[in-house]
Amino acid sequence: MIRTIVDAFVVPSAEERRGFVALEKTVAVHEQTIASLACMNAVRAGGKPAGNSALAFPFTAATWNLERCLFPQESAEKLRATGAPLVLLSEMDEGMARTRQGDPTAELAALLGMSYAYGVEFLELGLGSEIEHSFCEDDFNAKGFHGNALLASVPLGEPFMLRLPGTAHWFLNDPAQPRIGERCAIGARIETEAGPFLAVSVHLESAADGPYRERQTSALIDALDAFAPGLPVLIAGDLNTGNQTGGDFEAEGLFAMATARGFTRHGGPLDEMSTRPSLISRNPERAQKLDWFLSRGLIVTESHLVPSLTTEGKPLSDHDLLVCTIEGFG
Repeated sequence: MIRTIVDAFVVPSAEERRGFVALEKTVAVHEQTIASLACMNAVRAGGKPAGNSALAFPFTAATWNLERCLFPQESAEKLRATGAPLVLLSEMDEGMARTRQGDPTAELAALLGMSYAYGVEFLELGLGSEIEHSFCEDDFNAKGFHGNALLASVPLGEPFMLRLPGTAHWFLNDPAQPRIGERCAIGARIETEAGPFLAVSVHLESAADGPYRERQTSALIDALDAFAPGLPVLIAGDLNTGNQTGGDFEAEGLFAMATARGFTRHGGPLDEMSTRPSLISRNPERAQKLDWFLSRGLIVTESHLVPSLTTEGKPLSDHDLLVCTIEGFG
């Protein structure tokens, strides 16, 4: 578990990043490269929470794969409408040409009056997919960071990042979108008026099968139990359930494993899919149920999806926003 906290990441130079593309494609080289990069072994924390020092029950939690976060202002408006003082995000850029070299996590936190923790899932060595090139005004990434974030209207206690076990898929197998990194989880201790709990934003692997994601989830739970044994936990994010397995989210072994370890899942109505066509993901037939909350030691009374569309019908992401109501500790 990574516990180093920084105000800003050390950015590998453009020359270094070009050199990474030519590295020998082995798991060992990939692991050595991750270990050598300060930006991939720290959590960036910031923001100024506008709320009190502790949340009061009941409250709303929101989780959203924001697909790079092309539109921070409109995404903040959508999140503000939920009233959620706790927001768990995935696929957030920093210093990428496709998102105007911006820092969408910090922008959202400022717009919402929240603290944040952000971790680098991938160091992107290119501009992204061919479609994403159309969003780029520059032909370079200022930083090339892409990751997960956790935002709250209260201070974040002991922020951490856990890099999930993987097989270096994106480094070894995707010359069109070269990357260094593995999927990760970003978490922190959240204070409530009744005591603390852990909130964890996670993104499981899409280019893998169910047993692979089950191993990732099991490793995450192991790490959380070692870090804060007995503390209530809320895990949320894009679990990629059904990817590479025919779209059947119920075939994922991670749910039974998590249930056996005391967790309950919440994903809104089971017949409502959580993905939609977007400006980047344009496949009109793509509909999957990928996004979930997993809770333990918390009373979650309901969950539902919020369409990720503006009032004009513009999609902000290829995932809808998922929210739940937390009434207290179980």
